[in-house]
Amino acid sequence: MEQVMKDLKSQASKSTTPGKGGLTPEIQSRIGHQLRAMYDDVVRQGVPDRFAELIKKLDAPGATPHVENEGGSNDNNNGRD
Repeated sequence: MEQVMKDLKSQASKSTTPGKGGLTPEIQSRIGHQLRAMYDDVVRQGVPDRFAELIKKLDAPGATPHVENEGGSNDNNNGRD
């Protein structure tokens, strides 16, 4: 992905009109294709097992959410009692 971004930056600097700024339609299209490919890859990965298990637990009748407090107080009162 890093190489793709370098290529796009290089091509953008060569093909944009000096003084106008922005990206050419060709560059915008290539960026769009890359973003779609990345999104499709993420969608294909699906939901991680740990998230699926958590959702099942939360959907269970009588389930009460329990958040573990690691590393100190997080009661959102900013030290005020």
